[in-house]
Amino acid sequence: MALVNEHFLKLPGSYLFSDIAKKVNTFKITHPKSHLIRLGIGDVTRPLPQACIEAMHKAVDEMAQASTFHGYGPEQGYDFLIDAIIKHDFAPRGISLSPNEVFISDGAKSDTGNIGDILRHDNSIGVTDPIYPVYIDSNVMCGRAGVLEEDGKWSNVTYMPCTMENNFIPEIPDKRIDIIYLCYPNNPTGTTLTKAELKKWVDYALANDTLIMFDAAYEAFIQEENVPHSIYEIKGAKKCAIEFRSFSKTAGFTGVRCGYTIVPKELTAATLTGERIPLNKLWNRRQCTKFNGTSYITQRGAEAIYTPEGKQQIKANIDYYMQNARTMKQGLEAVGLRTYGGINAPYIWLKAPDGMGSWKFFEQMLYEANVVGTPGVGFGPSGEGYIRLTAFGTHEDCVEAMQRIRKWLA
Repeated sequence: MALVNEHFLKLPGSYLFSDIAKKVNTFKITHPKSHLIRLGIGDVTRPLPQACIEAMHKAVDEMAQASTFHGYGPEQGYDFLIDAIIKHDFAPRGISLSPNEVFISDGAKSDTGNIGDILRHDNSIGVTDPIYPVYIDSNVMCGRAGVLEEDGKWSNVTYMPCTMENNFIPEIPDKRIDIIYLCYPNNPTGTTLTKAELKKWVDYALANDTLIMFDAAYEAFIQEENVPHSIYEIKGAKKCAIEFRSFSKTAGFTGVRCGYTIVPKELTAATLTGERIPLNKLWNRRQCTKFNGTSYITQRGAEAIYTPEGKQQIKANIDYYMQNARTMKQGLEAVGLRTYGGINAPYIWLKAPDGMGSWKFFEQMLYEANVVGTPGVGFGPSGEGYIRLTAFGTHEDCVEAMQRIRKWLA
């Protein structure tokens, strides 16, 4: 008989956002006339940039002609997109990459979840807490996380709390960890690290032979000068870090699906006998075996992001969302609530009042203000007592949501 991967059975019954959806659906059934404002799941609301639409239309027309038709593409991505990424995302920041260090994919979520395929199941894991759930769940699925304990933590995972007490800056571990996940600007808290703070992590990784998984999906939202857009802005990071990027929020590609991952050639990991193996080679082999590449049409749309028109249109969308973040932050603070993030990221990390728990605050805000957020505890134990709000709604909804919350709390 076929046997299941029993590590999957260790996962909690459902995904965080599935639990939220169930509670929202129950509310809608019992309150059919209420108008809900959704500021929970980080999905975009602005349409794709016109430059991307035009490029994709042109690519579709190419697919209609035998002379310009594209079948299977390279698993690593087309050169035209890879070259644009290197030229526009990295070269201006003094970062030199070769084309075969860039891997185009269907999004950062897939790659952060799949990257563990090339690493042993018994590596130790370190995560900031709170954290994007995919990092933990994907390690649970392969047996790397251990078992879920009563305090909500996994037995083989080292948690590095990010709280208002430490300014949401995690402490460098006092022991050696094999793999560490960092996400900056951070999802869910919306907070960032300066270059000096990120350098401490790179120095730790180099000193301890640690691999950093650096999720930079929200780098396009950075507004402040001293916040790094890439971990490779830090000297030595190519020897210790893999970086994940996404077009989902940058260009509204949540429904189109495109992102990329950087695996430097000089990055290695060890076998049990101590032999050093280049991870670039392993990831390339994994992708060639399990991934058929991102569609030509999608990649042409992504390439258009880097045209002068595309850059202007993307900036307009990002400015729109960041204006939402400012509106929300100001509105919440005006009624005495503590907020974090919202300056370099499209997320507001809201402290629930009066010591209220995350789920209780979520339900009260849902039923009394008809506004949907995401309970902070769903992102990890240190998220208890917080709610994440996203700035990806319409401007009108963000304004109305703040009015409702102010009225409710008053």
